[in-house]
Amino acid sequence: MKIGIDFGITHTDVVISNNQGINFQTFKSMDINQDLTNVFDSIKNPQNINKVFVTGGKSSDLPNSFKGMPVSHTNEIDSIAIGAKKLYGLKESALIVSTGTGTACVHFDGVNGNHLGGIAVGGGMLCGLGKLLLNNDDAMEIDEFAKKGDKSKIDYLIGDVVNKIGSLSPEITAVNFGKALSSNSATIENVAASLCNMIGEVIGTIAYLNAFLLGVNKVYFIGRTALLKNVQAGINERLQLAGIRGEYAENCEYANALGSISD
Repeated sequence: MKIGIDFGITHTDVVISNNQGINFQTFKSMDINQDLTNVFDSIKNPQNINKVFVTGGKSSDLPNSFKGMPVSHTNEIDSIAIGAKKLYGLKESALIVSTGTGTACVHFDGVNGNHLGGIAVGGGMLCGLGKLLLNNDDAMEIDEFAKKGDKSKIDYLIGDVVNKIGSLSPEITAVNFGKALSSNSATIENVAASLCNMIGEVIGTIAYLNAFLLGVNKVYFIGRTALLKNVQAGINERLQLAGIRGEYAENCEYANALGSISD
């Protein structure tokens, strides 16, 4: 049995692989503290594990062995590329966007992963601003509030400020949070809708710009942030403007942990 562990800022993700299949588990990183003892104490049947793979965070500081088992350290960019390859069956050039606490763009060239760069906008910003604006730092709860909100009550849309810009829909955001200066509609639901949309739009923009750079028409997403429905809607709205399609695989939040495991 093999175990792959991805130490993220917010979550520590675990993939356990054996001849019967793959099991996924996740823990709050603050409860784990990048300690293998804590991870093994938190999973079922750890005595059956004989190979350990780690990636993410400061996992390179971990020892090369644990309880007599070798510990293999996998570079995070390689984990992103290999994990996406396994999830999506990638065989040729592809753009992978990892949406965790922050956001990273990786080019998979068919064999290796190459870091294209990243941005500091992601789930961490969503939770941090959620705490400041809504007194709530739970990303899933913020996303639930957003489902009931209307971002147009907080954001200026193109139709609010100009008659037409090329072929752009009047429903496209012109100014995030622009109406907050004078609006009386700053309910929790509306602010959450605007916040989730803004995070998604930024991620979607950096994704399609890198897609143009690589000459591809798809973006393969991994990580939890892109799975939040209102963030994903913001991402897809931006991708559609550029004729790019986003792909979101089942269990894509575990891609890094899955990619850390080698045969």
